[in-house]
Amino acid sequence: MPEAAQLSVPELLALDRQHVWHPYGPMPGRDDPLVVASASGVRLRLAEPVEGRTELVDGMSSWWSAVHGYNHPVLNEAARGQLDRMSHVMFGGLTHEPAVRLAARLAEIAPDGLEHVFLADSGSVSVEVAVKMCLQYWRSVGKPRKQRLMTWRGGYHGDTWQPMSVCDPDGGMHELWQGALPRQLFADAPPPGFDAPPDPAYEAHLRELVARHAGELAAVVVEPVVQGAGGMVFHSPGYLRVLREACDEHGVLLIFDEIATGFGRTGSLFAAGHAGVTPDVMCVGKALTGGYLTMAATLCTPAVADGISRGEVPVLAHGPTFMGNPLAASVADASLDLLLSQDWAREVKRIEAGLRDGLADATAAEGVRDVRVLGAIGVLQLDHEVDMAAATRAAVREGVWLRPFRDLVYAMPPYITGDEDVARICAAMRAVAREG
Repeated sequence: MPEAAQLSVPELLALDRQHVWHPYGPMPGRDDPLVVASASGVRLRLAEPVEGRTELVDGMSSWWSAVHGYNHPVLNEAARGQLDRMSHVMFGGLTHEPAVRLAARLAEIAPDGLEHVFLADSGSVSVEVAVKMCLQYWRSVGKPRKQRLMTWRGGYHGDTWQPMSVCDPDGGMHELWQGALPRQLFADAPPPGFDAPPDPAYEAHLRELVARHAGELAAVVVEPVVQGAGGMVFHSPGYLRVLREACDEHGVLLIFDEIATGFGRTGSLFAAGHAGVTPDVMCVGKALTGGYLTMAATLCTPAVADGISRGEVPVLAHGPTFMGNPLAASVADASLDLLLSQDWAREVKRIEAGLRDGLADATAAEGVRDVRVLGAIGVLQLDHEVDMAAATRAAVREGVWLRPFRDLVYAMPPYITGDEDVARICAAMRAVAREG
């Protein structure tokens, strides 16, 4: 069978505009996306020059997932080897080594007590599963009225139904669905500052809300330490300890959404480690497979699993077709081996130092309201909305791929990003702040 003729860039873009609906974009699209021909290490190679550039340093890790960079020989070999054995098999009534190894490894490295692993298709679905676990747990133990969720403002947990209901109800991207989504309970946003001492008044606010609504709350769900797509805000780990204590005292389950923060991004393997607490349920995704394939996981304690197993319906009522996909599980196994066999904490610390140094001058720049860095995360918050087209041009001229949103210019580079490329990313962020 002859190979399909390769599309020219104009042909590809015309078909893209006609048929492809990109995330958070209109249909048809108004701005042509950049066409990527290949990727290796931390660089994206473009199919044609843009702003004089054919190669861009990726400051986004493909939405925070490609922590080892692109075209990594270890991950490539894991995918090829598994492809020769078995690309997929249903997980109902069958099992296989890649998924078993992955579940066991996740239970081993997760915060103490998270022993059971449900493999999901994506981060948002893992949050759906977490919510379903908590709702079914309370129904199984005879408290079916406990159906609401509590979170704090400024959060983001995904684009499917229950996760949308615990995203920020006013400033978030899901405001459109208010009135249709379940009505959840929102605490005030946590005071900003990872190193800031916990605010006693805010701690009291959290405790009071959990206590007052305990009879209807199934769970509290939060992003630990870093609120990601809701605003890239960092908060004190002390508030996680307060939530753990309040949930224990009043019989409410606690969910940590570690989809963005898991696997070292904040300088701790999981952000929960900054607080030294274990949630009842934890969600991971994004970097789980090193950005190669979509896979996520929902971990829970034996108490949650046992409660569900004693119920009228003694099974978790969820079963994705591609659950435990062996190809994704094999790459995830290899990605975790790669991460944990290296001094990932040193690399994240090195990137953190480079981001702090490279963004230090931006503090006094016109239009920049705040500069914040934690682990391999750097953020410039502006006093205005970013002009996406102008921002993209400014970053590309510096040889960097960034994807700002709202008033935020941020970077989450792959952990293999060298010091010169970290400096280049910072220069691009400053350029976006000036021109975007």
